[in-house]
Amino acid sequence: MTKRMFDTTCIGNAIVDVISKTDDAFLEAENLVKNSMNLIDMARAEELYAKMKSAIEMSGGSAGNTAAGVASLGGNCAYVGKVRNDQLGDIFTHDIRAAGVTFETAKSTSGAATARSLILVTPDAHRTMNTYLGACIELGPDDIDPEVIAASKVTYMEGYLWDPEDGKQAFRKAAEIAHAAGQRVSLTLSDSFCVDRYRAEFQEFIEGGVDILFANEDEIKSLYETEDFDAALDAVREKVEIACLTRSEKGSIIVKGSEIQTVPADTEIEVVDTTGAGDLFAAGFLYGFTNGHDIATSGRIGSMAAAEVISHYGARPTSDLKELLQKKLAVA
Repeated sequence: MTKRMFDTTCIGNAIVDVISKTDDAFLEAENLVKNSMNLIDMARAEELYAKMKSAIEMSGGSAGNTAAGVASLGGNCAYVGKVRNDQLGDIFTHDIRAAGVTFETAKSTSGAATARSLILVTPDAHRTMNTYLGACIELGPDDIDPEVIAASKVTYMEGYLWDPEDGKQAFRKAAEIAHAAGQRVSLTLSDSFCVDRYRAEFQEFIEGGVDILFANEDEIKSLYETEDFDAALDAVREKVEIACLTRSEKGSIIVKGSEIQTVPADTEIEVVDTTGAGDLFAAGFLYGFTNGHDIATSGRIGSMAAAEVISHYGARPTSDLKELLQKKLAVA
């Protein structure tokens, strides 16, 4: 049998997104912190869902969005995430496979339902997420396939999965396998509140086993407990091979040792929903990097992919990113 090879394997929370328009008054009434990701239980999920306006349901999850983005660009990608054998689990499985991603994680047959994230989008296009993790918390080391990880140029993990203890152990196992096979490990910090919860653990994991780090400005400053972005940049450049730091409309900064590349944001598009912007930036960068492009070009691919996803509702691309890449950047 021919050995399978993957550009990227993404590991994260398998979630179905429920996206609805709202306003700041609703967030205040529900005591929700704008732009945050709040972990909720099933009872709160049902309560909040009942109060939301009409919604769009689609498969999401940070690393799942990244995997779909890599596949849309033409990359060979696998995904590891846990769903239940229920209706939402079937929807998630169908959607990610239809996107061209290899997804073979066994479904849970008992216990919590498939996860869902109730995403409230305000008129300024910012999103506030309320996530019931459900079956996600059951993902553990046994779900990590050594053959798939060893065959992946980069194994990419989302920080959100650090909440359950089994998720941490799955990350550590995947990182060990990847490095033993001479491959790279990548982590996205996911959310500044997530960093606040696990700062010391994240720092230890990053220093001991992360080659490529993704973070936005708030997350990287939180990681190093500073309000000075440049100070955070200087701190992280000593810890990882590559750091990709996104700054919304300011674009992004890619750091590799003494090399710093500034990548502008695409300001020509109308911002509709920022959900998935960081996920798709990671998809573009990882696609570029694993297909032999330098960090500047990889950053531009990331910026293009992020611009596409924020131009519509939903956290996965609706355009063929491979065609868009050739059209906008003339990159194969």
